[in-house]
Amino acid sequence: MTTEHREAAPPAKGGAAPRPKPPASGTAHPAPGPKEQRRAERRSRRYRWDLKYSPYAFVSPFFLFFAAFGLFPLLYTGWSALHSASMLTPNEMEWVGFENFTRLWEDEFFWKALRNTFTIGIISTVPQLLMALGLAHLLNYRLRGSMFFRVAILTPYATSIAAATLVFAMLYGRDYGVINWALDLIGIDRVDWQAGTWSSQFAVSTIVIWRWTGYNTLIYLAAMQAVPNDLYESAALDGASRWKQFIHITLPSLRPTILFTIVVSTIGATQLFGEPLLFAGDPSGGTQNQYQTLGLYMYEMGWINRHLGRAAAIAWTMFLLLIIIGIIYWVITRWVGRSNGEEE
Repeated sequence: MTTEHREAAPPAKGGAAPRPKPPASGTAHPAPGPKEQRRAERRSRRYRWDLKYSPYAFVSPFFLFFAAFGLFPLLYTGWSALHSASMLTPNEMEWVGFENFTRLWEDEFFWKALRNTFTIGIISTVPQLLMALGLAHLLNYRLRGSMFFRVAILTPYATSIAAATLVFAMLYGRDYGVINWALDLIGIDRVDWQAGTWSSQFAVSTIVIWRWTGYNTLIYLAAMQAVPNDLYESAALDGASRWKQFIHITLPSLRPTILFTIVVSTIGATQLFGEPLLFAGDPSGGTQNQYQTLGLYMYEMGWINRHLGRAAAIAWTMFLLLIIIGIIYWVITRWVGRSNGEEE
């Protein structure tokens, strides 16, 4: 028998093994040495730095890309707007101050482009949002194949601007367009859609309506599904029809979402470029500039006429217009919020 076997104590009666003796009271752990203390301080410092600076490191790529591709072009465009420069020699600039901006006040083509942008924006935005609101209201109810309709209604948004505009240009063709063929069947004379002012603006607006209605429909649908069902159930118990529920429950609940879509649609209308450019393939917007927008006028001034300074002034004018529009909508939002608070 070995020494270990001799020293092992026999198990107690009842099969319970003896418990180990606890350490004597007053026994202290050895104090960490200087190296361990320095390591612990470094770990604590790294943890504090990680907790404090890691969020900035995670969001820094966005700010770096924004500074390179957003802030720098904006500032450089503003600097170019104060100079007279050609697109062929952009490094040779001559200081002219605000002359490029003052020339816009006397430029009839600028004011015509501004009017065209406003009218096309109104014609395309108002029907677009009304149709999106109605479609979202229909899709909000339980329909067979509702998921198919939700995916299908987003298909125009996924289509490229070039493909959609070229198809609409063929539909609005003067001699062989499908729309003129349909008008001829019901006894209406053919329309030269690209030659007239209102006809061309209406044609461009239909492209915008077709492409963006589904996008706004899904935004309204998501907001409608967030409205509590208890409100509709209470209104139904009180005898309210679906139309009254839509007027008195759905629309007030969608007020912030409607303001958001109006702001986004207004910004998109101000920057309208691809649809009118590809509709006839002419940056002048027709023979009489009848559907030339601010985006097209800036493109024509910079890339066709090679006036970099004047094109930059137009770009900054569009930017200032968007700021003014944003302030107006902010004031309206604050006013609507205060009126709702007073009503409550």
